[in-house]
Amino acid sequence: MIKAAIVGYGNIGKAVLEALHAADDFEIVGVVRRTVSTAHAPELSGLEVVDDIAKLSVKPDVAILCTPTRKVPEYAKTYLAMGINTVDSFDIHTSIWELKQELDEAAKKSGRVAVISAGWDPGSDSVVRTLLESCAPKGITYTNFGPGMSMGHTVAVKAIEGVKNALSMTIPTGTGIHRRMVYIELVDGYTLEDVAARIKADDYFAHDETHVMAVESVDALKDMGHGVNLTRKGVSGTTQNQLFEFDMKINNPALTGQNLVNVARASMKQAPGAYTMIEIPVIDLLPGDKEALIRKLV
Repeated sequence: MIKAAIVGYGNIGKAVLEALHAADDFEIVGVVRRTVSTAHAPELSGLEVVDDIAKLSVKPDVAILCTPTRKVPEYAKTYLAMGINTVDSFDIHTSIWELKQELDEAAKKSGRVAVISAGWDPGSDSVVRTLLESCAPKGITYTNFGPGMSMGHTVAVKAIEGVKNALSMTIPTGTGIHRRMVYIELVDGYTLEDVAARIKADDYFAHDETHVMAVESVDALKDMGHGVNLTRKGVSGTTQNQLFEFDMKINNPALTGQNLVNVARASMKQAPGAYTMIEIPVIDLLPGDKEALIRKLV
């Protein structure tokens, strides 16, 4: 049994808990969160809930990081130094290589494994993009997200001064270009103009068309559904006009949580170091006997 700890308990943490309960090869050794009260989270009853991973009665083999993206490097380096594997869904695409280099050094130093950016994009979509590019090495891939709620962007907005609650929706406009529709509840004393300027300056939003609107209730708008369409048009060998398309409609935290559990499993099978999902054999994501999986899936 793989001993796993959940670090952070928002939407992704809850989805990870559900995925771990559904997996036969994991034991949940505890949940790490800022407050240890379980009064408002009855599903944590019977689990050890602590505010520091070192306080868990049983040391985990792997810590599944369900923290805001910008907290991942801090937590991952701390846990790797403690001899614990880490997996995360870090989603700032432009910083993934730098994070991999940083955690690779920390993981190898402690003889452990870190799997980074293992949500669905980056994550499982990255694997699909890699496969499609291998099928048509010359060509163009378009990734069109949504329409749907972006958890990473929503968390980033909530951290902006003057925001009480927030929802960031991703709207595809075609050929990999997206519009960000941001709905916020303002803290008393702040103006929409000032808060919107802060949001649009954040790196999560600075590169996309972004619209910010004040609403009375964000919760009245919230829907965890999301989706993606991946299209690649290219060349196989010397044959032109090869067209591939991958399409999905999903519950955002549920797929992220499932992927994190999958890579937590895979982390136990890798040599020390840091990995993205495209570097991990896909068979390592699955439980069970390798021969049986090959007979079934190949």
